[in-house]
Amino acid sequence: MRILVAGGDGFCGWPTALYLSSRSHTVAIADNLARRDWDAELGTESLTEISSLDDRVSRWKEVSGKEISTFVGDLCDEDFVYSMVESFEPEAFVHFGEQRSAPYSMIDRHHAVFTQTNNVVGNLNIMFAIQSLVPDCHLIKLGTMGEYGTPNIDIEEGWIEIEHKGRKDTLPFPKQPGSFYHLSKVHDSHNIMFARRIWGMRATDLNQGVVYNVETDETSSDPVLANRYDYDGVFGTALNRFIAQAANGNDITVYGEGGQTRGFIDIRDTVRCIEIAAENPAEAGEFRVFNQFTEQWSVLQLAKLVEKVAKTLDLDPRLTHLENPRVEKEAHYFKAANTRLIDLGLKPHLLTEETVEKLLLVALENRDRIHPETFEARVNWRSPRYK
Repeated sequence: MRILVAGGDGFCGWPTALYLSSRSHTVAIADNLARRDWDAELGTESLTEISSLDDRVSRWKEVSGKEISTFVGDLCDEDFVYSMVESFEPEAFVHFGEQRSAPYSMIDRHHAVFTQTNNVVGNLNIMFAIQSLVPDCHLIKLGTMGEYGTPNIDIEEGWIEIEHKGRKDTLPFPKQPGSFYHLSKVHDSHNIMFARRIWGMRATDLNQGVVYNVETDETSSDPVLANRYDYDGVFGTALNRFIAQAANGNDITVYGEGGQTRGFIDIRDTVRCIEIAAENPAEAGEFRVFNQFTEQWSVLQLAKLVEKVAKTLDLDPRLTHLENPRVEKEAHYFKAANTRLIDLGLKPHLLTEETVEKLLLVALENRDRIHPETFEARVNWRSPRYK
């Protein structure tokens, strides 16, 4: 299958491109390389050293014998998108190519506007290019579980049956996004849903949970193929931040009481989910939603897990609580359905002490690349500015 991976230089996109290539799909990567610039803007860097895209792709060919094409450009440039799609003629278009950080989108007006413009316009350009040039192409769009928020009812996979005044209908599950980033994902979902209805587009929306781990078999096969490892307070997830804090001798800082509960997924399962979606495509005119996570954890549970594993490595981090800079419920109901990908063959990797230990060892090995000042909660939802 010919599969184009937008955002293929990023945390999820790079291992996905390698994984699909290793399984004999013809793969191309599209990326504008902006994620690397955002590190410089924020005064941080990947905990693992990451090579240039050209070096990565060249080394993959040496290691695997398989070639990955690259298209470097901006998805908000419609000429670039149309030219790329016309040249590669994808049968599946995997769309990771968006600004993915909630805190980044909440820094100030500029970052909020950039996030929504970048994400929504880029996605629209992809939709129009597919419809114009390769209308049978299957759009596999990375969404987020954050679109749903934390409702006081079970979260279904995209749709919910409603009875109102004696009548029933199946409607999109209500969205309660928690940041301008998550709002951009909701806009994407609505635009794709509209394209399905008016064009008959085939699309799968993967509402992904928080991704942990950094390695797949492919990225760990050679140092040049290493995946990025974000740990800072803007792009790093809570688990990665806790691990880097423990490795560097800092306090493990929990926002509020730590009762915030979310869905989580191992990066090895992320790449497998993309493969499952590609090899089991939506029908023409079908818009599917899969909740792409494998287990639920609270922030406090993660912090205690890292604390426990760190002590086995002769580290002695202290767990502390900070005022939560986000506007979110800390004590809430959270139960979400996640059966559709499992029914299609996903066999989950669950978060274990062994996984945390491996991540801690990577952090210890690269301790000189840790910038502890970036642990701080520098973005406040109530007061949008960058400190």
